[in-house]
Amino acid sequence: MQHVELTITDHVATLALKRPDVCNALDSALIADLSLALSDVHQERRVGAVLITGKGDHFCSGVDLKAFAKVAELEPIDAQVKWFELWRELTELCETILRFPKPVIAAVDGQAIGAGLAIALAADMIVMSDRAELTANAAERGLIGGLTAPLLSFRFGAAIAARMLLTGAPIDAAEAYRLGMCCEVIPASQIWIAATAWAKRCGAAPRESLQATKRMLNESIGETLLTNLTNGAATGATVCNTESAAEGIRAFVEKRIPQWP
Repeated sequence: MQHVELTITDHVATLALKRPDVCNALDSALIADLSLALSDVHQERRVGAVLITGKGDHFCSGVDLKAFAKVAELEPIDAQVKWFELWRELTELCETILRFPKPVIAAVDGQAIGAGLAIALAADMIVMSDRAELTANAAERGLIGGLTAPLLSFRFGAAIAARMLLTGAPIDAAEAYRLGMCCEVIPASQIWIAATAWAKRCGAAPRESLQATKRMLNESIGETLLTNLTNGAATGATVCNTESAAEGIRAFVEKRIPQWP
């Protein structure tokens, strides 16, 4: 795996996103590597819990908009097929984390934006550094949070989802803790240690009870979540094919203010 570093220590598997030069932005290769890493530790008996984090200064800045820009240059009919493929990959990754039979902890340092935030929300718990921020700003790019919207609403309610999705304003670690969005805020230098402690505590329970509890939480209580993720992905892919989305993506790549059609 080129873009994910996998280590196992004291029954905790750490999956570190490894594209620090682009703030761990998600492209197809990184999504595939993270899915493969999860598959590798799925049946690994040494692993009682999983920790997802990012190398460098940020957790994940969301989708790689430079890769999206290449798709936006295609003919609309060809682009639409590619958009659905990209959104399917993201949706399947979030579903894999949600359905994962072992506890998953997201250790967020720096930025967790858009699809990067969705990965953190798909995890069972979030631990944040004191410099971390959670952001859902797809609308500012002419896009929509097709995955972050249902996950935010499922985890924390429609009011918080609306605040984040409609304003695009980041929520810092202190505010996230106040709202119950993370279970602990600690100095950046200690985030791996703290998140690992949470993972160990979860992983100490019997495997069968953990699996049943996760199924109850994410499939029974959240019975409509998976359907909403699928619908959100379809809508997200469709919106990607609009003129506003194309302009928002170009503006990001060209580092300028969008000129909306």
